[in-house]
Amino acid sequence: AKKVVNPLFEKRPKNYGIGQDIQPKRDLTRFVKWPRYIRLQRQKAILYKRLKVPPSINQFTQALDRQTATQLLKLAHKYRPETKQEKKQRLLARAEQKAAGKGDTPTKRPPVLRGGVNTVTTLVESKKAQLVVIAHDVDPIELVVFLPALCRKMGVPYCIVKGKARLGRLLHRKTCTSFAFTQINPEDKGALAKLVEAVKTNYNDRYDEIRRHWGGNVMGPKSTARVAKLEKAKAKELATKLG
Repeated sequence: AKKVVNPLFEKRPKNYGIGQDIQPKRDLTRFVKWPRYIRLQRQKAILYKRLKVPPSINQFTQALDRQTATQLLKLAHKYRPETKQEKKQRLLARAEQKAAGKGDTPTKRPPVLRGGVNTVTTLVESKKAQLVVIAHDVDPIELVVFLPALCRKMGVPYCIVKGKARLGRLLHRKTCTSFAFTQINPEDKGALAKLVEAVKTNYNDRYDEIRRHWGGNVMGPKSTARVAKLEKAKAKELATKLG
């Protein structure tokens, strides 16, 4: 049966030439001019995958598991250093006490986290650190690349945790490369001992294994496809020869 065309509806085919009708919506992700910092971080991630990464740098990809890291950060939260406002309040209260003639009694320094790579290095060298926590994404990595080896040499438990910003929040900074537990309250000694035990089995005791494990060397999809194609051709050629 012939299709009945209503003369009231005029057919208007779209013209997608230059400067004509609006183009249909497409996925333009590949054509976006991304900001420079995004381009850089993507290129860096690709290079880390493609190149052979030496063990000393590759060890930072092996971060602490989520459950242990949560327990560790929960414990660390109790030992946050005081903020500027808290310090101001404390000194103000002390000054008021002194002005009231009650005598100046200095408050005992509470046990707090010690942060920053130089401070942590000094604590490890003097064996005062009970547990060292290092961020996995320090940039440049050279700042902390020596810390795991130093910790192992001095027999100090260390671990690698994801996110320098997470460590920074604990110390009221934007980011933090590493921090260390030095003193701890008696009620938290059991929790720290458990964490140290878990950390030692994951890092300190596995140091020789970690030291031999190279990273990177992963080809992209195009290279993988090319190699697969060549292998397939070789296999086919061999099959025809054997016939």
